[in-house]
Amino acid sequence: MTTTEPDLRSRAEELLQTLAGEGARLREDQWTAIHALVAEHRRALVVQRTGWGKSAVYFLATALLREQGAGPTVIVSPLLALMRNQIDAATRAGIVAVTVNSANLDEWEQTYADITAGEVDVLLVSPERLNNPDFRDRVLPELTRTAGMLVVDEAHCVSDWGHDFRPDYRRLRNLIAELPAGIPVLATTATANDRVVTDVTEQLGLQSGEPLVLRGSLDRASLRLSVVDIKSPAERLAWLASRLDELPGAGIVYTLTVQAAEEVAEFLRERGHAVRAYTGKTDAEERLDAEADLLANRVKALVATSALGMGFDKPDLGFVLHLGAPSSPVAYYQQIGRAGRALERAEVVLLPGQEDREIWAYFASLAFPAEPLVRQTLAALSDQPLSTAALETRVDLSRTRLEMLLKVLDSDGAAKRVKGGWIGTGAEWVYDRERHQRIAAARKAEQQAMLGYLTTTECRLVFLRRQLDDPDPTPCGRCDVCSDSVWSPEVSAEAASAAAERLRKPGVELAPRKMWPSGMKELAVPVSGRLKADELAEPGRAVGRLSDIGWGTRLRELLTGPDQPVPKDLLDAVVRVLAGWDWAERPVGVVGIGSRTRPGQLEHLARRISEIGRLPLLGTLAPVGDRPGAHENSAQRLAAVWSGLGEAPDLSGVGGPVLLVDDVVDSGWTMTVAARTLRRAGAPAVLPLALALAG
Repeated sequence: MTTTEPDLRSRAEELLQTLAGEGARLREDQWTAIHALVAEHRRALVVQRTGWGKSAVYFLATALLREQGAGPTVIVSPLLALMRNQIDAATRAGIVAVTVNSANLDEWEQTYADITAGEVDVLLVSPERLNNPDFRDRVLPELTRTAGMLVVDEAHCVSDWGHDFRPDYRRLRNLIAELPAGIPVLATTATANDRVVTDVTEQLGLQSGEPLVLRGSLDRASLRLSVVDIKSPAERLAWLASRLDELPGAGIVYTLTVQAAEEVAEFLRERGHAVRAYTGKTDAEERLDAEADLLANRVKALVATSALGMGFDKPDLGFVLHLGAPSSPVAYYQQIGRAGRALERAEVVLLPGQEDREIWAYFASLAFPAEPLVRQTLAALSDQPLSTAALETRVDLSRTRLEMLLKVLDSDGAAKRVKGGWIGTGAEWVYDRERHQRIAAARKAEQQAMLGYLTTTECRLVFLRRQLDDPDPTPCGRCDVCSDSVWSPEVSAEAASAAAERLRKPGVELAPRKMWPSGMKELAVPVSGRLKADELAEPGRAVGRLSDIGWGTRLRELLTGPDQPVPKDLLDAVVRVLAGWDWAERPVGVVGIGSRTRPGQLEHLARRISEIGRLPLLGTLAPVGDRPGAHENSAQRLAAVWSGLGEAPDLSGVGGPVLLVDDVVDSGWTMTVAARTLRRAGAPAVLPLALALAG
């Protein structure tokens, strides 16, 4: 120990008390990390559970480094909500913290001036900000030269192509490599197994200088882990509605999809519970308002997707319940770790569904693109900027996957984001097939581990610890395997009936397409801009979404099965949708869209709707030409269906709206092109009707 260490620790303890209150003391691992950063200027990875005090490490280290004359700390943080919490904590410690993000554009110039003047202790930025052309070219070089420390918060986001993957985190490796010698680097996360730890250290280039890795116990004595095995979606929903008030305090109900979160929240409100939905599609201000309601216990729960995650801090969160199992123990433990931080008891309940594996398979399909698609993307890039929309006409990837791929290529030096879009650099790029195969294998193994968690006969916490490479074999004594504290799966007949009725309620809106994708002339499709008013479809209807927890399973069974007539229960649902449709004018006829894969089913559906509604069957738009292949993005899908439908019947004398019938609406372009065809054939209005809406 050097002569300065006692003084350094004493000062760190003093600063801690301004942050956490009188009497606060550093944990030994906190001091180890602070000493490594401040006294030794090392690189460190800290893996500690939520509430352990990771933010105290970097704020205290910042204060100590600033007192030694170091420059500001740069904290790369993934969420605005997390940044707000971090700024509040920094202020309590007497640290001047600022952020540059999309919500404070009018403050940027002053912030940059304050940084230059040395008046800022901490700058918080998102990983995406690092590749903003103006920030990257104007601010980042000077910031890199003068930074006193770099902190990468929620560092697991750099690992893999999957849960919480943020491709912009990958460019941090280059930033770290450009830091002057002796600048300490700290990466933090709440949950990581050995595989993720190795991946993070490699991806961020932390191996240099033998990084300090601190990993603590994942145990939290308050958590009571349980699994309730209920087969029926309706009974699971009924169980939740019946037992929600028995769960302690306020908490989070996690679902696997946006649609499920919205549907469950709506049902729970109908049953008298104060809940709100929270998803990636929720408006930013509404999210903040919902978080505030939960923090203040004004709601019993937020029904949320994984969008409610990193950065949400409620020490007295009384429960976390999952309707559907996440696909990995790492993701699961990260979510349940938000419960019971300052409580003696918190309930953690998992209600798995038989449909979970299908949802896992869908998300797995969004993995890193195959090499031919990556090469096609690179070939499409040149020294002239192309927007993402323009690239979609050249590369058949969905917008989300294409943007992620471009960011990875950017971080690897093969592409570059500039004003106006993306350019190619001409740099050699190697497709790491072995890595992507390893990731895919690891994902499958984690899915199997999650299935094992559902049926394990050993302590559930021990099972999870082992999956996260925590070797502690001590049974928790609290979970439903270790104790007699078991939630009964029984639900009342009344509750089950109400839930079943709610899930059987058919009808979702089909919003019409109003804009053509950009650059369609590149694909020999002569359209651009807005659809003409006399070519538009009206808002339509479908029985349900394929992702619905109610009709979803039934629709998936029908639409992935053999070509067969539409069964009575689904025809009855179609009738209910038609009966509840508040159209401005009743349709006067039916036109079907033909199918190459299930022609009998589509013909039967259109004919039965015609018979039930006593409407003439005016004809069918039969598929023509070769069967188009599967396509991911909007431009490619439109091109595939543009010339794929036969001629429309003459509708110049129909005198009213036409009901246009299909089985599944996915991108919406088949319905859009079909409606345009019917409008051009004389239909004054077109009302789309489908069995299912994909997604």
